[in-house]
Amino acid sequence: MIRPGLFVLSLLLSGCSSDGWQSASRAPAGIAPDPASTPEAVIQVYGADAWGWRGWFAVHTWIAVKPSRAEQYTVYEVIGWRVRRGLPALRVARDHPDRHWFGAEPTILLDRRGPGVDELIARIDRAAQAYPWKDQYRLFPGPNSNTFPAWIARQVPELGLKLPLRAIGSGWARWTPD
Repeated sequence: MIRPGLFVLSLLLSGCSSDGWQSASRAPAGIAPDPASTPEAVIQVYGADAWGWRGWFAVHTWIAVKPSRAEQYTVYEVIGWRVRRGLPALRVARDHPDRHWFGAEPTILLDRRGPGVDELIARIDRAAQAYPWKDQYRLFPGPNSNTFPAWIARQVPELGLKLPLRAIGSGWARWTPD
């Protein structure tokens, strides 16, 4: 007979790839609008299962924006390993907005387009520049990858962003430094 604890442990470990995160897909999922055929402004917030066994409990979230008539997206996200390498946790870069998160398919948590979205994009960028934990990362309780979109949601309430329960660390954004 299998012990319940060993059964749960085996289920958790089965969520880990034997190939490692280095070979996990980071390819675009093909769900973001093509900038070449989408002249309107776009804001999308994505979530994907966290890497390995953590994906059973948590998601990684990020924000992608494309101003009107822009040819590329800008992606805003917090990545923990960057801090260990001496880089800021907050990454702001031109990138594919809908990349797989190390093998996990992203889903759209928020999609805003059209009139008024350019102003929201400008406010997101200003809030990102003011993000108080740019150089910090702690898996639990935060600040982490989910703290950043939660911070943006508090700074730009008109965005209407609601993060899922699995966005562990999103509550950290309530602790705004003075």
